[in-house]
Amino acid sequence: MSRRNSAVWPALLAVAWLAPLAAAPGDPPADAPSYPPVAPGRPLSFPRDHGAHPSYRTEWWYVTGWLHSPGGEPLGFQVTFFRSRPNLAQGNPSRFAPDQLLFAHAALSDPIVGHLTHEQRSARAGFGLAEAEQGDADVHIGDWSLARSADDSYRIRVHGREIRFDLTLVPTRPPLLQGDAGYSRKGPLAAEASYYYSQPQLKVKGTLGRDGRRQDVQGSAWLDHEWSSTMLGRDAVGWDWLGINLDDGGALMAFRIRDGAGRALWTYASRHRGDGTRVAIAARAVNLAPIRRWRSPRTGAEYPVALRVAAGDLAFDLVPLQDDQELDARASTGNVYWEGAVTAVAGGKPIGRGYLELTGYFRPLKL
Repeated sequence: MSRRNSAVWPALLAVAWLAPLAAAPGDPPADAPSYPPVAPGRPLSFPRDHGAHPSYRTEWWYVTGWLHSPGGEPLGFQVTFFRSRPNLAQGNPSRFAPDQLLFAHAALSDPIVGHLTHEQRSARAGFGLAEAEQGDADVHIGDWSLARSADDSYRIRVHGREIRFDLTLVPTRPPLLQGDAGYSRKGPLAAEASYYYSQPQLKVKGTLGRDGRRQDVQGSAWLDHEWSSTMLGRDAVGWDWLGINLDDGGALMAFRIRDGAGRALWTYASRHRGDGTRVAIAARAVNLAPIRRWRSPRTGAEYPVALRVAAGDLAFDLVPLQDDQELDARASTGNVYWEGAVTAVAGGKPIGRGYLELTGYFRPLKL
C-alpha cells in the first residue's frame, strides 16, 4: 500500500486527537524530553537542514503564495506542515507512544468566495502513515505531502474535501538565512530564538481542484522553515509577520513579537535584492503600524489586516486580498490566526505581493 494512499486516512483519524497531549497541563514527567537549545554558531547545511529535526520541540515548513488561473483571477494559498515533540514521558516502550505529532493546514483565499476555504489534519508520526523525514524535506500526513526533489524543486500534494493542490515550486535562488546565519532571535533572551531560513520568489505551477473541477494555475510563493525549542518569551502573546516577493526580484521579511498590551518585544526585518545581496536593516528602522482593523464575525478577534510598513528606506502599505482570511485551527494546533494574501503598495502602485500572518489576537499563541 502506498504510504500516501487516501485509503489509510480513516486510520489516521483514530489517532489525530492525541494532539492535545502536547499541551496537557501539570508538571512535566520526570523523564520528560531534553530539548536542545538554539544557539548561534551552528552552521546550516543543505540538503540536511531541509529535513526534520526531531529532537527540537517545534518545527514547521510554511508555504504561502499567490496563484493565477487562466482567466487571471488572483488567489492566495497556504500549505503548512508542523512537527511537535510533546513534553511527555520518554520511557514508554509502546510503538503507539506519541513521540512526534504532525499537523497540516491548507487554505485558499478567493475574494469571490469572501472568506478562506481551509482544511486541517493532525496525527502522530509513525507506521508510514505520517512522517517527517530527516536529511531532506519530506513530510506527509496521509495523502497530504510536501517533499523536495533531487532537482531542488518542491512538490506539494493536498487532497482535501473542498480543495486540492498539486503544485511544483521551483527555487530561483539559494536559501536565505535569517538572523545571524540562520540563528533568528525572537526576544531579548538568547534562548528565545529559532533556526530559520526562507526561500522567496519560488515559481509555482500546477493544478487547483475545487467544486468538482480542476484548473491550471501558476504564480509565486514563499517557503519558511523554522525549528526551535524555546521560541517565545513569557510575556509574548503572538507575532505579526510578513513575507513579500518584491516585483524587482527582491524579498522582504519582517516581524514583531508582541506582548499582551500590543507592544513590540522584539522586531526584525531582512531585505534582499534581486541578485540575492542582503540589505542591512536596524531594528529601530522597522515599524508595522495598523491602518485598519477587521473583526471576525465567528471568533470576535480583531486583526490589523492593513498595515503601514517601514523597513529601512523601504516604505509601503499592505492591502489584503480580502479582509476575512482567518484560519480556525482549534481542531489541530489549537490556535486561531489570520493568514492572508496581501499586496504591497507604494505611491499608489503595487511593488510586490506576499502574505501577512497575525497570531495571538484571539488568545495568546501556544506552540
